[in-house]
Amino acid sequence: MKEEHIKVFTGSPIITRRLKSILEEKNISSIVKSDKIPAYEITNYVDELYILNTNLEKATPIIEEFKNEIA
Repeated sequence: MKEEHIKVFTGSPIITRRLKSILEEKNISSIVKSDKIPAYEITNYVDELYILNTNLEKATPIIEEFKNEIA
């Protein structure tokens, strides 16, 4: 299977970074993409969290638990 990043979560920067730290505690690396344009400080305050598709099975229960906690 080819490794590629897939989007698993979209939310506010604070919430998204919290999920990123939870995943990293479980040794699941991730990437946060922000809609912020740094030079202009323009943003909709929405970040996206991506993980490798090879980590999806391991990450899914963690992400679902996190979503239930913040709902």
